[in-house]
Amino acid sequence: MKLWNILFLICMLFSCTSVQSESMQEDIEEKAKEIWNTSSFKKEISFDIFLMAMQGYSQNTSFKTGILTIIDYSKPSTQKRFYVIDLNAKKLLFHTLVSHGQKTGYNKASNFSNESESHKSSLGFFKTAETYSGKHGYSLRLDGLEKGINNNARSRAIVIHEADYVSQKFIQKHGRLGRSWGCPALPVGVSKKIIDTISRGTCLFVFGKSKDYKTKSKYFK
Repeated sequence: MKLWNILFLICMLFSCTSVQSESMQEDIEEKAKEIWNTSSFKKEISFDIFLMAMQGYSQNTSFKTGILTIIDYSKPSTQKRFYVIDLNAKKLLFHTLVSHGQKTGYNKASNFSNESESHKSSLGFFKTAETYSGKHGYSLRLDGLEKGINNNARSRAIVIHEADYVSQKFIQKHGRLGRSWGCPALPVGVSKKIIDTISRGTCLFVFGKSKDYKTKSKYFK
C-alpha cells in the first residue's frame, strides 16, 4: 500500500473517532439535561457540575448504576454540599454537610492534592469500595480513578466516615466545619445510612474550583 493511502486511512480513523466522541458527549449532555430538568434537585445542584459528574459516570462502565454522589467543594463548609442522587427516580436521597481537608482551606476549599501527608482533599472521580470499622467508626474506602489527581486515595486512607465536628453546632461555635486530614467526613447519625447506600462500586465525583483539573482529567479529553 502506498504511503499516501496509509496516511489517508489514518486520517479517516481519527476523523471517525472524533465524530463518535462528539456524538457520545452530545448524548451524555442530552441525558443529563433530561434528568436535571425533571428532577427534584435542580435548585440544589449546578447543572454544569451535574453534567461533569454525568460525563465520568457515563464513561466508566464499571460503576454500579443508578446512584451518583457529588461533593461540591465550590461551596463553603457551612453549606450542605454532599449529594447522593437516585438517577432513576431523579431525586436526592441525601443532602448534607461534608468536611474538607485541614490544609485545603479554612471555610472554603481552595487547595487540593494527591500527595501523602498533605492533609488536603482530592478532586475528581472515585469508585466506592468496601466498608470497615476503624478509629473513626463505620467507614467507606475510596479508590481514586484519576492518575496524578486522586489515585493515592487508598494509600492515603482517604475514606468516608462520621465526625462530630461536622454539625450545625460546630458551625455556630466556630463559623465553619471542623476539618479532616483529607477525608470527606459526614455528620454523626446520617453517615452509616449514606455509606450503606453508596458503598461497593458507585460513582463519587468531587468538584472544586481548580484551574487545571479538567485539562488533566481523562474524563474530559
